Amino acid sequence: MTARIIAADRVEIAVPAGDVLGETPLWCGRSGKLWWIDIDRQLHQSFDPATGAHETVHHDCRFLGSQALTSDGAHILAQDLSLFRRDAASGLTSRLCEVETGLDNRLNDGRVDARGRLWIGTMDNELHRPNGALYRVDGGAVARMFGDVIVTNGIAFSPDNRTLYFTDTRRYRTWSFDFDLDDGTIGDRKLFADYAASGERPDGACVDVDGGLWTAFFSGGRVVRYRPDGRIDTIVPLPVTNPTCVCFGGNDYKTMFVTSARKFLDTGQLSSEPEAGHLLAIDGLAQGLPEHRFM
Repeated sequence: MTARIIAADRVEIAVPAGDVLGETPLWCGRSGKLWWIDIDRQLHQSFDPATGAHETVHHDCRFLGSQALTSDGAHILAQDLSLFRRDAASGLTSRLCEVETGLDNRLNDGRVDARGRLWIGTMDNELHRPNGALYRVDGGAVARMFGDVIVTNGIAFSPDNRTLYFTDTRRYRTWSFDFDLDDGTIGDRKLFADYAASGERPDGACVDVDGGLWTAFFSGGRVVRYRPDGRIDTIVPLPVTNPTCVCFGGNDYKTMFVTSARKFLDTGQLSSEPEAGHLLAIDGLAQGLPEHRFM
């Protein structure tokens, strides 16, 4: 099959954020806002499309790795190797749990399943050692699911809750796992997409209502949609070299938001790529699903 290629003029700048390492965009239907982070500047950010307001909150940590929405309206924030709860009303943060200790790692990508459990992984701070692991966090209880991970990314669940997708960006591969929603367990991993030969870097991902997996390619300047059978049917070229993650939002979940990064770009690239680090938006590609909330 031939993949459709989306016209460049459909990509808009939602927020000229200039993030060093923008990541983990999540649409919150309760607040009507898009939330995301800048890992290296330790910023938790929001964008209200209705007013255009862009707000940022700085957190005292080395890396603000990812985030999740909660059932009570708060946010879970991954700071270094611990999870914190940030109260929506007061803005106060409190430690929920420490996920990992003793390694030169940090928390990275995560996603909440339909039972309110957070699946989150760690990554090697030097980007080449297999020090990382995938964890399941149920309330404050942490369970290690598997290790031998370099950089955790692309965690997503199929709409029928029967498949977990997982990417190791520095192994250049995405896998799928049979997922048991009731038990919170996964089966053997199956190779879903393999870029080991080319060294391309699949990064953050999300699914749409039809089960398509949308993946951003860091250093690849594009987002692609995989059918559930692993074939690519849509390619979205972007005006940035380093897109990092995607989500669907807006009142109808038909706007794709894409975070991006200035990190690893040299002076010449930054000069020729003014959109680098901005929050991008593309309307009408597909329809997404509301994020599950951590219990």
